[in-house]
Amino acid sequence: MLGYTRYVALGDSQTEGLWDGDDAAGLTGFADRLAALVDTHHPGLRYANLAVRGKQIRDVLSEQLPLAVAMRADLITVCIGMNDVTRPGPGFDDALTQLDELYEHLAGTGATVVTTTFPDLTRILPIGRVLATRVVRINDQIRGAAHRHGFRLVDLYHAPSMTQPDTWSPDRVHGSARGHMLFAAAAEALGLPGSSHDWARPDPAAAPPSLRSRTYSQVLWTRNMLMPWLWRHLRGRSSGEGRAPRRPALQQLTD
Repeated sequence: MLGYTRYVALGDSQTEGLWDGDDAAGLTGFADRLAALVDTHHPGLRYANLAVRGKQIRDVLSEQLPLAVAMRADLITVCIGMNDVTRPGPGFDDALTQLDELYEHLAGTGATVVTTTFPDLTRILPIGRVLATRVVRINDQIRGAAHRHGFRLVDLYHAPSMTQPDTWSPDRVHGSARGHMLFAAAAEALGLPGSSHDWARPDPAAAPPSLRSRTYSQVLWTRNMLMPWLWRHLRGRSSGEGRAPRRPALQQLTD
């Protein structure tokens, strides 16, 4: 197992840690959880989280990637593209081209790169059917790039645990605190001691998603995700406008 010394997390709100804590008390998120796991086995790990909510693939390519390269990261996680999937309009093909460019640059860093597919939204939200084709397309591209470049891949799309309501926050797009614990499954992709595929298995105590629970999820998504997004869009604003990364520099987790 390689010894990691500089871990940089790239992405949007999921990697920033939304719904795992809050802006007042502080966010955690799967990347912070993964960094703590890595540091357990490689003490002295330095960690930066450059993710900012609302960011798209083009933002990671132009803003976050150069910083990660300058930090000489030897471990990089990248989870980006859902804001491109959900954004209406004809720009999705361009976003996929930018994703390939991002992966090409990441492959050239020499770092261990961990990336992830997106969950099957049709099993979470009725409206997921509207986005299903885009999710399949971007996931195919992510899998292809992981195979081509030798990236470590966490496949959320086929994980039964991703269909359970308590994996998701009230907006049904971002992970709950439990969800972020499961997303830290990148530990399995890195082969960390004690990691396993248990994260992908459903909680046997949880009821399977029903039509009623999926419909309720749709209501929550509309109230907590769609309506705020439409309000910001009408005002020409982004959820990440004016925000900086919460861990912009490499810092040790332990003394």
